[in-house]
Formats: sequence, C-alpha cells, structure tokens
Amino acid sequence: MSDVLTAPRVLKLEDGGYVDGQLRTSTPPARIGRSHSVVPIPIVSVDEARVRAPLMAASAAFDRLRELFGDVVMREPGGGDAVRWMTHVLAGRSYRVAQPLTFTPYASAKACSARCRFCSETLIDESASGPMSASLRPRADYFDTLGQALRALKGVSLSYSLSGLENTDDPEWLLSLLHTLRSVDGPTVQDRVMYSNGAGLATDGARLLPALRDFDLSWLEWSRHHDQATANQAIMRFRDDEPVMDQTVFEQTLAAAQQAFPVKLICIVQQGGIESAADVCRYIDWARGLGVESVIFREFSVLPDRYRRNVTRRYIDGTRVAIDALLLECMADPAFNARFEPLALTGGYYFWNARWRGPQGMEVVFETSDYGAMREHEESGAIYKLVFHANGNLCSGWQPERDVLWSAHGQQ
Repeated sequence: MSDVLTAPRVLKLEDGGYVDGQLRTSTPPARIGRSHSVVPIPIVSVDEARVRAPLMAASAAFDRLRELFGDVVMREPGGGDAVRWMTHVLAGRSYRVAQPLTFTPYASAKACSARCRFCSETLIDESASGPMSASLRPRADYFDTLGQALRALKGVSLSYSLSGLENTDDPEWLLSLLHTLRSVDGPTVQDRVMYSNGAGLATDGARLLPALRDFDLSWLEWSRHHDQATANQAIMRFRDDEPVMDQTVFEQTLAAAQQAFPVKLICIVQQGGIESAADVCRYIDWARGLGVESVIFREFSVLPDRYRRNVTRRYIDGTRVAIDALLLECMADPAFNARFEPLALTGGYYFWNARWRGPQGMEVVFETSDYGAMREHEESGAIYKLVFHANGNLCSGWQPERDVLWSAHGQQ
C-alpha cells in the first residue's frame, strides 16, 4: 500500500497570494497549470499544528523542527473548513468528501514481481473480514465496472494514485487502465501519480513509457530501497527473471523514464538498509548522479495492535528505523546541513513529512505514517480516500469488503 502524496504544489495564502514551493506569487492556480491543485491548502503556524497535526506534534523531532520551520502545510481539512469539504451522493447516500482526495484503481492483475519483506499487502488486519485486495484478480468486466464507478464520481475533484501490487507487471492491463481513466467522463482530475518497482518498465518500457507520458503522468514514485543492487535485492526480493534487479538495467530504465516524466525515488529506511545520516547522504549522492531531483525517505507505517504479528509484521517491528530519530541525526550532521535547507512541513490525515531543498533544487523528504490514524479517519464516515477493488467495490479504504460506498454488483 503506497499512497502518500508528498505535498500540494500550489498553496493559497491568507493575503490572497499563492506559494509554489517557496515562491510567492499572485498568480492563481488556474493560470499556473492543470497539474496544480485547484483546492486552496492552508499554511498554519507550527504552534497551531500541535493541535491540527497530532502525529507530527508527537514526534521526538518536533521541537527541533519547530525551530527550523515556521509553518505547516495542512493537507487534512479542519472540521469547519467549508472550502475543503464537499458532499457527494453515491448509491443514494450523501457523504462528506475531504479535499484533496486520491482515487486508486487497485492493481492486482497478477502476483507482484517483487516480494518486499515489509510489503503492506501481506499484513493482516484482524478487524477486517473477507479476502485481502491483493488476493483478488480483476473480473472480465473490470474496466466496464471501473468506468461506471468513475461516472458515479462525476463532479468530484481528485487525483489518481495508481498503486496496489505492481501496475507494470501486466502491461496489457495497465494500458487498458490508462485508456479507461482517460476516456470516461467522470471526476475532475488534478494530479496523476503512479507508484512502481519498475519491473515492467524494464521489460516493456517501449510501450509503457509513452503511454504514461500521454496519460500526462504528473510524476512516478519508484521504489529503490538501497543504492547498491545486492542490498536492494535482499530487501525487495525480485523474482529471478526480473531484469530490473540488475543495477545497470535499473539505471538505464530510470534514465528512459526521466525523459518521459518526473521520477521520485522512494527509499523505505530500515536496519540493514538505509539507516543512518551517512547512508542518507550516500543515497542522495547516488540519486543525484542519476539525475534524480527528488528522493523520499519513508519509515514503515506505524501499525496498531489489530494487525496480526505474522512474518511481515515481525520484520517491520524488528528492523524499524524511526524517521524522527533519523531526522534528528541528519539535522545534527554538518555535511547534511551544509547542503540542505528547510523547505516545508506537511501534515496529512495519517502522515506527516519534512521537506528539504538542496543543490540545483533537489528535494529530499522524510516521511512517516500511521495506520491507526488512517483507520480512525475511515471509521468517521467521511471520505478521505477512494479505492476501486478488483471485485467491483468502490471503498473508502484498502479492504475490498469494508466501507463499501458503491458496488457494480449491488453489495453496498
């Protein structure tokens, strides 16, 4: 499960201006470009974020971050935010819908090309019944029912977040998905983001890269959890016939993808992988050498007790590297401080991140999330996330038979 958009690109300020990154301007979003959010995202003081961003405020790094960052970008709308709450009717029921919002057509056409040791799709939520979404395969009418779901969302402003298992593992499925998302008269789409391990891009990039470019992909978040191929393979465990595990193939495919759209490298920090400030700086240097302009270091999502202590849970618990501890180490590292300056803090409904800007505008993000907070929001009855599962259910979360909002097969 990968679905944390790092930050809005355009922010409306209280003085009537807008900010893009650190650039203050009076130009409204509609004139800046289609890929920018049309939803005004407020910037609040760090002190106000103590209440509005409790996950960030609970961080061991909060006091140090408070010294370096004056404000927080609040992606989660407040309860009384009239601009960022909309209502929409699905299957005859009216829902409160948060803005910004993401929609994921869950990719599960075939088993994943990698078997990452921490894979969230193998975690078992004991409070949920029925099959896991990763175990479902799309029915023959999948794209017809997806089109119906999209038409049911007509008028809703959202961003596409393509994740699940691995979108690129079945090129025909992905090409059909992109065609459906582009051709259906449905929601108003802002960003289009895909999460990938790159396996299918290494084997079918000649078809997939142009298709994703024509889809107007805003950016690709590419998982690569170590700068050395052997160490990365020990974590991601690509199947034996996957060329992308090879460092040369990966770098050549990455270069081709960067010609088509922006690529951000995603590194899940962990013991035995990237776990120290020295590791972070080395990974950044490697990424810069490949022309990458954005790197995101993520902590394993914090898991509540409802998740079974299976082999995946035990791996996560045993090798976790806390992002706030890593942040404190980096902020105390003269080499890091000499190259990177604070850019922005972002608070979401189940995540927060700290963004830094370095040489030639390179962006480095440290990010963490909490599945307990995610589930609390899902249980509120409001919609913070949309997932269309292979069984034809449109849900407000990652379980295919829970929180069903609309179904092609009448299962509400």
